[in-house]
Amino acid sequence: MWAIGIACAQCAEPAAAGTLDEVIVTAQRSPVALVGFPGSATRIAGDELELNAPTHSSELLNRAAGAMIQRGSGQESLTALRSPVLTGAGACGAVLVLEDGIPIRPVGSCNVNALFEVNVEQAAAVELLRGPASALYGSSAVHGIVNVIPPRPDELPRLGVAIEAGSDDYRRVRLAASGGTGARAFGIALHATDDGGWREASGFSEQKLSAVWVSPAAAGELVLRLSASNLAQETAGFITGDNAYRDRALARSNPNPEAYRDAHSARFAAHYRGAGGFEWRAILRSSRMDFLQHFLLGQPLEDNGQDSAGVMLAWTRPAAGGELMLGLDAELAASTLFQFQENPTTGGTPAANAIRPAGAHYDYAVDSALAAGYAQWRRPVSARWSAELGARFEWTRYDYDNRMLDGNTDENGVPCPGGCLYSRPADRSDDFSNFAPRAALVFRATDPLTAYGSLARGFRAPEVTELYRLQRQQSVANLDSERVDAAELGLRWRSAAFSANLAAFHMDKRDVILRDAAGFNVSGGRTRHRGVEYEGDWRFAPGWSLAAAGTLARHEYRFSAAVEQGEQITAGNDVDTAPRQLHALRLRRAAATWSAELEWLRVGAYWTNAANTARYGGHQLLNLRAAWRPHPAWSLALRAANLADTAYADRADFAFGGHRYFPGRGRAIFVELGWRED
Repeated sequence: MWAIGIACAQCAEPAAAGTLDEVIVTAQRSPVALVGFPGSATRIAGDELELNAPTHSSELLNRAAGAMIQRGSGQESLTALRSPVLTGAGACGAVLVLEDGIPIRPVGSCNVNALFEVNVEQAAAVELLRGPASALYGSSAVHGIVNVIPPRPDELPRLGVAIEAGSDDYRRVRLAASGGTGARAFGIALHATDDGGWREASGFSEQKLSAVWVSPAAAGELVLRLSASNLAQETAGFITGDNAYRDRALARSNPNPEAYRDAHSARFAAHYRGAGGFEWRAILRSSRMDFLQHFLLGQPLEDNGQDSAGVMLAWTRPAAGGELMLGLDAELAASTLFQFQENPTTGGTPAANAIRPAGAHYDYAVDSALAAGYAQWRRPVSARWSAELGARFEWTRYDYDNRMLDGNTDENGVPCPGGCLYSRPADRSDDFSNFAPRAALVFRATDPLTAYGSLARGFRAPEVTELYRLQRQQSVANLDSERVDAAELGLRWRSAAFSANLAAFHMDKRDVILRDAAGFNVSGGRTRHRGVEYEGDWRFAPGWSLAAAGTLARHEYRFSAAVEQGEQITAGNDVDTAPRQLHALRLRRAAATWSAELEWLRVGAYWTNAANTARYGGHQLLNLRAAWRPHPAWSLALRAANLADTAYADRADFAFGGHRYFPGRGRAIFVELGWRED
């Protein structure tokens, strides 16, 4: 745990005036004090991040209000941030994943499992912004942002190593090193994990790298970063049957031992911040993934890839008594997708088997381009009031090239009875233009108390797969961008002993993309999201603190329609997989040579289908983490996940006429020995 030794200079510490001056970088694309930010944000860093030492991103991100990361098999995940847990081709477009402020994927090619491509395990900080942030960040910043911030050289030890072992043949090695002289320095953090898997045939091997070089350049600073990830995973599928997760033997089983996922990614980024408020970022990205779609009849293989390059320019200067930030973003990308089924389909009814032929189903390439400009102006209105106005215009273009026969025949042009399931559009181009305004007010009522209000719009252009991976008789998907209009009111309290955030939000989302009863991808869905979020941290005695975070919210359908698999959406129903309550409570103790944390998590009940006829009752978990540092160079950490050995479901769903679950892991113990040289 101490091998990485991250000491975040911007984490919350008592300031001289007795208040907590926490700094975040995601909210304005540069460091700002959280106390003056008109929105909801959570920063996890420093000792809090080290003690957590996550083996999966859900263990860290679920500490924040409004967040529910559902763990799938291995390192897979589904994300909810001030939203339901969304699934399907566009689910990943609801929350934007950044690495050091830069999207990790090009527009239209996101990955629902995006968090396994970033080194959350060795980050200097992870910041979560809740609510739309499209005025600054553009497409996919609809419900929020997760920004993983890698460490700088001065946040790493000269040399450190940690060796960890855990339940079910879990093994992990973490390394970190740094060097250099003066303002020129370099650092590297990497880890390698082998997990035997707590379910049958569900192990994985994973490696991640974060490297950084910092140097003065032209009266400013240049930061170069290299990030890479590699995952080779055996995948476990859903278990089926009402409350099947309560059967311990069934929970450990794997109905799909043949399933797998192999993925790797690499990113090279440069960030220059100069004098006069000018800065630029440039990025080169590449990612590949192939996996068995064990959840589909016929179990076709998918192989997809993305290569992209982008630049982000920003200039901040005084203007009209305030501060004006102007920016330009541009991106070019090339994406491919190939789907192939080796054997004839045999797992369904004769009619279902007949429309799923063996051979190639899709083989296409998409070249995409993005250009965007934005402006944001902040100005004090009086001694206690300040205002913020911002807007972004973004243009996206896709050029699609079908490399197979057009239509819904098999790969040789032979039709299926009634038409094959997989439909390939003819070559085409699509353009999307979006405008996202934002306005906010901040009122500094007293030294510890701040109030704010904001109005914002979020959007996402359709994903490439929603436009071109069609089914049945659909030859063209005439889709619009999804949009959400949001209002938020918040209170923020900061003092030496107590800090708290309280926010009420209302979000109306329209042009939601879905697959209708005919199997067509269409726009036109509407949902509403309303609720209250809270976070608090009370230092009630020297070395003792109590922290809480939670959400009381309702996510509901605002339209009625029949959708795929014969499911019926009715206006006024809850969106499925959207618990109305999420809560977390953590009791912490920190002493000179040791620290510990007892965590209680509660996920409330939720409907598992759109018709609101099937329900999961929710669950409660206890986690324990402790670390002992008997010598400045040595540390020993113990983590116990699901301390009470509760039977629960990480994900509950109702589909194809029955209940199905990703079962939650029982009690698991992890022990880590670390050494570091500063």
